[in-house]
Amino acid sequence: MDSFSTVIRTASHEQHTEAETSTFMSDLLGGRLGVDAYARYTEQLWFVYEALEAGAGRLAADPVAGPFVRPELFRLGALERDLEHLRGPGWRSTLSALPATRVYADRVRECAEEWPGGYVAHHYTRYLGDLSGGQIIRDRAERTWGFARKGDGVRFYVFEGISNPAEFKRGYRERLDALAADELERQRVVAECRDAFALNTAVFRALGAEYPLTA
Repeated sequence: MDSFSTVIRTASHEQHTEAETSTFMSDLLGGRLGVDAYARYTEQLWFVYEALEAGAGRLAADPVAGPFVRPELFRLGALERDLEHLRGPGWRSTLSALPATRVYADRVRECAEEWPGGYVAHHYTRYLGDLSGGQIIRDRAERTWGFARKGDGVRFYVFEGISNPAEFKRGYRERLDALAADELERQRVVAECRDAFALNTAVFRALGAEYPLTA
């Protein structure tokens, strides 16, 4: 029988691929969009991570979600440094969420408040993605817009508290395998993981509509 971490990765593969290959992300990573599009994307991330991390302290002692609450993963402070660099010291006054982002963040917050298993699904899709594919985004952003290597503008993708990402991801998958949930609950977590990728893709779609490539 496959481990739960394998099941969750396999079951969400299609949605994961759809998110990674969205038109907006392809255009962004391909250097076909300007730095304003990158900044706008970073703004949307702020809303999602604010929802993820606002409830983290309360979940730290939860038997299901608690093992995943790790301060070295927290991204909100790094996002805020990036936004100050990208938008200036008054970035909060111009911060706005796309409707799709609002739906995504509201669902994350709902899970954080009412359903620890659902919170784990969103935690997994976000943080493990940041540790993996996020490094590609950082590299492209540095080369495309001239950010200092691992400096302001791309700090969101730099996990200073994690010296060995491969080892950390192994440990994370072991915690998934040991998730304190029965089979039915695990199936619900897998379904929420698929939904999390779909919510992320909806944000990419909305960003693509806001930043269409001109012929």
